[in-house]
Amino acid sequence: MGVEGGMKCVKYLIFFFNFIFLLCGLALIVLGIMVQVSLHNTVVISNLSASGAPIVITVVGVVIFFIAFFGCCGAWKESYCMVTTFAILLSLIIIVEIAAAITGYIYRNKISTVVQDSLTEMITNYKNATEEFRESLDTLQQSLKCCGVNSSADWKSFAPDGNSVPDSCCLNVTKDCGKDAMTDASKVYTEGCHDSLVELLKKNLLWVLVAVLIVAFLQIMGIVFACMLMRGIRSGYEVM
Repeated sequence: MGVEGGMKCVKYLIFFFNFIFLLCGLALIVLGIMVQVSLHNTVVISNLSASGAPIVITVVGVVIFFIAFFGCCGAWKESYCMVTTFAILLSLIIIVEIAAAITGYIYRNKISTVVQDSLTEMITNYKNATEEFRESLDTLQQSLKCCGVNSSADWKSFAPDGNSVPDSCCLNVTKDCGKDAMTDASKVYTEGCHDSLVELLKKNLLWVLVAVLIVAFLQIMGIVFACMLMRGIRSGYEVM
């Protein structure tokens, strides 16, 4: 028996929301990867909790992407079991997203400490580290136009003369441009990287939290429509 307007509309709405979920899943994956790259390409974070939130967001994005396909199949086949499973899985995802958002919110107050400790450790280990490790710090200083943790003076142990900095601190990078130029503002950046890096990470983290809240709202709407379709199927409706 065909169904008049109502349940058909619900069915199509579930398809629509699942399409939105696909896009949201992709958005979360991209955002999670971007923040993870920002954390590890610009600075080597020794505190694993720093990258916990973006990892969770990326995983959730992948799961949402596949759950959306599952929801489409359930609606198309008018399967009560599949639609119910879809709603349950979506509910679990929302719980995980809320936990990730809370973790990110709590972590935002620890960014400054993590960055301070990580940059200090990088400078301490710079001379004896691998080429890749040194390049990561050099890239950070060049991209953010900074030098050291809080100032260029943090490099006082870099050379025996106590007045040299890595070439990546220079305004114009050339070989040995940082020699005897630690406090020379005309040759090197004298401001540290701490504040700039903290601001960058907070900005990325904010975008992730906003994305999570938007996706969670859309998922709640998806659950509502899924429950309506479940009720229709259980009541014996045949959705065309």
